Amino acid sequence: MKHISILVPRGEAVLSSIVGPYKVFSHVNEYLIGMGKHPLFKIQLVGIDAETELYDGLFTVKPHALLTEVDKTDLVIIPAPSGDMTKSLALNQEFLPWITRQYKDGAEVASLCVGAFLLASTGLLKGRKCATHWMASNSFRTMFPDVNLVADKIITDENGIYSSGGAYSFLNLMLYLVEKYAGRAMAILCSKVLEIEFDRGSQSPFIIFEGQKEHDDEPVRLAQSYIEKNFHERITVDQLALMLAVGRRNLERRFKKATANTIAEYMQRVKIEAAKMSLETSRENVNEVMYKVGYTDTKAFRTTFRKVTGLSPVQYRNKYSREVL
Repeated sequence: MKHISILVPRGEAVLSSIVGPYKVFSHVNEYLIGMGKHPLFKIQLVGIDAETELYDGLFTVKPHALLTEVDKTDLVIIPAPSGDMTKSLALNQEFLPWITRQYKDGAEVASLCVGAFLLASTGLLKGRKCATHWMASNSFRTMFPDVNLVADKIITDENGIYSSGGAYSFLNLMLYLVEKYAGRAMAILCSKVLEIEFDRGSQSPFIIFEGQKEHDDEPVRLAQSYIEKNFHERITVDQLALMLAVGRRNLERRFKKATANTIAEYMQRVKIEAAKMSLETSRENVNEVMYKVGYTDTKAFRTTFRKVTGLSPVQYRNKYSREVL
């Protein structure tokens, strides 16, 4: 049997990211037993403490085993902590050497949503790809600049280390792991019975671009503000540099460092975010929206829109429009 250890973080955590994996893998065992086969997984909740209260004491999680009692496992699942991430990481330091030792002894490791912060704290993600909730991407990049964050992905898989995007997208990673361990037919069965959309690989349609403002570079902050207020106009890097009395190359370097975007990328993201809002809330056609946000080339607008959201403008409107069209 494959031994699965689902960690129970100290402090606040997202209960669904603890219960969800437990239920998915338990269902696989139930289906196999129903087919007259042996169960595939031994599933344990593993914690530092004998019990953990969540949601101001509304729920109490009692793990099957304490961390010190588990010498060997095959898969470590790191659920999502919640609240202040710095405080959460401090509370859960005891997990780090254990996770590292298990990985070095042959276990695989999977982080769910912002569980990526705990996984990255082990150092195992250095130079590797990782996904997390898109809302936490700026903070993650700041805290772990040596990790290759792929903010648009729902699943990453690299050298026995897995990660998932935000919120309930961890269910897609669970299906991915079920397929790996129990086969595609079982993964499809779980998808149908649990009604989890299969083979969903991007969280791009869900991302709300808010920019990276948690930095202390005032000229960059002024440039961001100017772009956001004048996105419908043609803005050049030279224009921004002259306005801020900063050399062009210096501004580009500082902007990229502060926001994780080039100036051109930032302009695109601001324009596309404005276009998304128009498509959600107005009856303007795609060309009208395009001109409103400062694009004049239809092909360029549609290409950029799909690159950012993973959908065409029409697909996006059909999916998210608040109007009855």
